[in-house]
Amino acid sequence: MGAYYGYFMVAGILSVVGMVVSQRLKSKFKKYSGIPVSSGLSGREVAEQMLHHFGINDVKVVEGRGFLTDHYNPATKTVNLSEGVYRGRNIAAAAVAAHECGHAVQHAESYSLLQMRSALVPVVNLSAMAQQWLLIIAFLTLSSMPSIMLITIAAFAVTTLFSLVTLPVEFDASRRALIWLDDSGVARGAEYEGAKDALWWAAMTYVVAALSALVMVLYLILQYNRATSD
Repeated sequence: MGAYYGYFMVAGILSVVGMVVSQRLKSKFKKYSGIPVSSGLSGREVAEQMLHHFGINDVKVVEGRGFLTDHYNPATKTVNLSEGVYRGRNIAAAAVAAHECGHAVQHAESYSLLQMRSALVPVVNLSAMAQQWLLIIAFLTLSSMPSIMLITIAAFAVTTLFSLVTLPVEFDASRRALIWLDDSGVARGAEYEGAKDALWWAAMTYVVAALSALVMVLYLILQYNRATSD
């Protein structure tokens, strides 16, 4: 029983940490959105310059909606920047725009972990849709049909693998972004440190998500072992 109490304690801690990190990220983004970059470039211009620097001519920078919804889509080869980032001429906008272009550079250079993550997307989408129903059925039939729990574990393991693979992909994109921001002169000194701080907190959201996913898989394994050992 100690293992189960331990799980709920860790899960509770991770839930609180996740909320704290999320609020911290929003706070950092708000802070650095209020500090203009000396280069005067908008997020769109930062992205376009970075893509041009790396000789990437087949990726478009487009404006999206929402808050912190920025992403790179390898299928359509688009850097999608939220309105605040696309139009913003501040440290946060420059950092986020460069980070998303970091993914475009990864794609152009056939970065293996990005390719692996992209290959996992269809399976992850299917697993995510099935998880809720599998979880309900697995617990209802745990004593009579523990094999359903194995299927559930496999579904959660896929999304956990995706979360774990995402970590080095995100950290590498930030590394590429920060190097370019410094080398290009778009963000140096205090501006560079601000961009680094903002991207670090963004990365922490992925770390918490990966840990939470891993804890869930371990919990399901414990439940399966308990059912099959009784």
